[in-house]
Amino acid sequence: MAWRRRSPFCPAAEAIPELVATGPSEVFTWDITRLPGPAKGIWFHAYVIIDIFSRYIVGHTVELAETAERAEELIRETIEHNGIVPHTVHADRGTSMTSKKVSQLLIDLGVTRSHSRPRVSNDNPFSESQFRTTKYAPDYPERFGSLAHAREWMEAFIGYYNHEHRHSGIGLHTPASVHFGTAQEVRDHRAVALAETYERHPERFARRPKPPEIPGEAWINDPTKRTTRTINLIAT
Repeated sequence: MAWRRRSPFCPAAEAIPELVATGPSEVFTWDITRLPGPAKGIWFHAYVIIDIFSRYIVGHTVELAETAERAEELIRETIEHNGIVPHTVHADRGTSMTSKKVSQLLIDLGVTRSHSRPRVSNDNPFSESQFRTTKYAPDYPERFGSLAHAREWMEAFIGYYNHEHRHSGIGLHTPASVHFGTAQEVRDHRAVALAETYERHPERFARRPKPPEIPGEAWINDPTKRTTRTINLIAT
């Protein structure tokens, strides 16, 4: 059997980012998405930073362009405002995300840098999911008439997203409730209300109702789930 030497120019397989947060302010993820401007070919750029445990948007801005300088400023401002330095900041491999300015800031702060694998969109699922929620909002404009309009709309939407949107991934709580530690109290009140309703009308339920659990951790690429999926694929 002929043996062929591997070309030294073949790229090595990229490591899969495996990140876990067991509470708020441990892992942030960020990305930039384009918002349609007043005419074809004109775009505004929304920078959004999310806490993966709570889904709370901890920082955002809308700019005329994507730049490393503005990204570095926003990350610095966000961490200062948050008051707790995360242990990891994750992003894809865009120019701003891998820039020297952003990298040096995170090094100076002692924050671990993490990046998605090239051409793997689901390595940044929290940002992708949040952008999808944004763009499917009922009042998302077909076009934003100006930078001021885009900023005003995003400010209002993020206020709604953080403080009113009930997220299925965090037990139907709001991101703010999980981020600022009131979710368990809210869940306890829900449990009491459900128990009282069940006692009054048990015929309405197939079983005794309980409010959804609040997940104790949030993962980017949970290795146990990936292993389970691999086993299932082999079995089939």
